Amino acid sequence: MSDLHAQTVVVGAGVVGLACAAALAETGREVLVLEKNSRIGEEVSSRNSEVIHAGIYYAPESLKARVCVTGKQKLYQYCEERGVVARRMGKLIVATSEEEIVTLDALHKRGQKNGVDDLELIPDAEARKMEPELSCMGALYSPSTGIVDSHNLMLSLLADLEAGSGRLSVQSCVREIDAAQSPKRLKVINNNQELIITADEVINCAGLGAVALAHRTRGLVENSIPKAHFSKGNYFRLACRTPFTRLIYPAPVPGGLGIHLVLDLSGNARFGPDVEVVHSAKQNLGVDPSRAAGFYQSIRRYWPGLRQGMLVPDYAGIRPKISNRGSDKTDFELMGPAALGIPGLVQCLGIESPGLTSCLAIAEEVIGQLSTK
Repeated sequence: MSDLHAQTVVVGAGVVGLACAAALAETGREVLVLEKNSRIGEEVSSRNSEVIHAGIYYAPESLKARVCVTGKQKLYQYCEERGVVARRMGKLIVATSEEEIVTLDALHKRGQKNGVDDLELIPDAEARKMEPELSCMGALYSPSTGIVDSHNLMLSLLADLEAGSGRLSVQSCVREIDAAQSPKRLKVINNNQELIITADEVINCAGLGAVALAHRTRGLVENSIPKAHFSKGNYFRLACRTPFTRLIYPAPVPGGLGIHLVLDLSGNARFGPDVEVVHSAKQNLGVDPSRAAGFYQSIRRYWPGLRQGMLVPDYAGIRPKISNRGSDKTDFELMGPAALGIPGLVQCLGIESPGLTSCLAIAEEVIGQLSTK
């Protein structure tokens, strides 16, 4: 006996969960979103750089590349239609050594293979003309990179959900899913009371907890689920006015994109994230001031004018990475009925960057997987 039945349940009210829920509601489905926290987007979705990525870094033909390039276009269009602030600020990826010039050339070719057709390799003099405080040997210019008001984006997606046949239940923690029977049974703790919700379709968009929830889903083959591993990214804000008008990225480093400069919609600057390996999603999200030394060293490679004392600890976030059979995965994992052998079940795993950029395209992928028998 169930306490409640919903046609479609989405677990997690971050930007990807809300995008999936809104798109599913638009098809006429009755959608229930279950969020363990008291508000939407309290974890990964509120602790990122709010960058709209172009699609440069990801392996050609990967899921990340496809949904980033498609999602970028969809996101700019959506924001324009809904009045959500999104700004094409442009980005310079800079080389500060001869080796990094080679890296930029490879990035340029990779971006072109991914369908990013507006990239331009520019010499150091042109980069400095665009950003006079910059020090580099050359740069890759991405004019379609931008930033978005992620909070208002999520509020807009929530409004879309509720305008259809959808609703949100906060403080509703999904403890387990029994997908071995139909309808599927979700054991939910809601306001300290346990209840059972049945559903015909379940989409796991639980972010940092998505892999753990997949392992708590009955009916799945255990070794088909990737393992979770996490990294913490710290940010420092600039305590003075920034001289830059575009986003500035160094050449990428193993594990991340390097300590880059990001501007918010008010023109304030912050730097990050770095890569701090952690062993759990439950981490102290404070920023250790001693990490500033590494930030100064990295930033001064492309901005030697950064004065000591101008970096102030800001915030941190956790990346929900995944691995499989001992090797780190760099791609998203969307496991639907075709892969799982369970109709109506989709697992969205390892949705880190560029998840924000890709959210609308991921939602389309999820709907497509649900229609696959």
